[in-house]
Amino acid sequence: MALSWQPILSVDDITQQQWRQLSDDNPDYSSPFLSYVFLKGLEMSGSVDGKTGWHSYHIGIFDSVDENQIERLIGFIPCYLKTHSYGEYVFDHAWANAYQHHQVPYYPKLVACIPFTPVTGSRMLVDASSSHSFEEITLFVLASADNILEQARASSLHYLFLPKYQSDRLAEDKLLQRLSVQFVWQNKGYQDFDAFMQQMTSRKRRSIRKERAGALAISELETVIIKRLTGDLLTKEVLADFYLCYQQTYLKRSGHAGYLTKAFFDYLQTHMRDNMLIVMAYNSGTCIAAALFFYNDEQLFGRYWGALQDVSGLHFECCYYQGIEFAIEKQLRQFNPGTQGEHKILRGFEPTFCYSNHYLQHPDFQAAVDDFLQREKIGVQQYKLQGESVLPFKQVEK
Repeated sequence: MALSWQPILSVDDITQQQWRQLSDDNPDYSSPFLSYVFLKGLEMSGSVDGKTGWHSYHIGIFDSVDENQIERLIGFIPCYLKTHSYGEYVFDHAWANAYQHHQVPYYPKLVACIPFTPVTGSRMLVDASSSHSFEEITLFVLASADNILEQARASSLHYLFLPKYQSDRLAEDKLLQRLSVQFVWQNKGYQDFDAFMQQMTSRKRRSIRKERAGALAISELETVIIKRLTGDLLTKEVLADFYLCYQQTYLKRSGHAGYLTKAFFDYLQTHMRDNMLIVMAYNSGTCIAAALFFYNDEQLFGRYWGALQDVSGLHFECCYYQGIEFAIEKQLRQFNPGTQGEHKILRGFEPTFCYSNHYLQHPDFQAAVDDFLQREKIGVQQYKLQGESVLPFKQVEK
């Protein structure tokens, strides 16, 4: 039985029955984002495709199941042809500039990722009932990389935010490995937020308590009320309030209303609300800030934040402390609040390596990027060590 691949230009081209046959290779890294609903929501809402610079070009792996060459979908990789490098959080603008300097087109490039979602997770679903293993399908995709890029007319292939074991496997072949760092909270069996705080130095505990109290007491007359909303409490009105905060914050920060459309969030409210948490901050009954998270049985993922009123410390309260409390309450083992931000370290988020892999079809650029990544790796490793050295936890005597 021979394997083949085909581009899938929309998840709508896959039936629900086909999708149900596919599963994540490692549930430890499973997330709500590699789901039919999330990917379809991006497409149907116009958050990708159209004029966004993200063009769906998913890779479907098929197996000929009988002598009539009837093909069955046994693997799926979410991929996008990109005409820019925004919304990825693995920064390759310098590579694009080098291509431009040598008058070689860098765009479009092919990116295996979840758009606007820098969260570690598998980038391939497989049919567990197939006679072909995850390893065999991975090897087939690697062997087909040049053919995939040629048909897509893309310069390069990039896998973003892979689990280490998958990234290491790709690095054994032609895909260069790149390190980056995120800050992740680990649940070490805490019974409540105070138990978590007890692991910190007394000085840091006082600082966090003062910060939390200050975020909620704007003045002697104004008090912020925080609500954590999930499931059926996520009404269309709540989503409308959240989206207004999200949109206004993007406009203030970057001059545009955000990558994701209101239709996308409305779609999720209908189809994914059992995997969503919104933390709302109210002043005198009016929403002034909101943060949207996703979660499953193992992890909490902080994703989008917005505010209509500037309140010192409110971002930390909504996006970090409320997330930690929720993770403890649900007994989730991990909370990833999003990318970047050294300020997370002093609030108990530990520096953690992230992995991406890259294949540039032009051999000279591949060699140049390989050299760059080897040198960059030393700095990233040192950065992680420096972050670990300033964590706020008490020193454990050995």
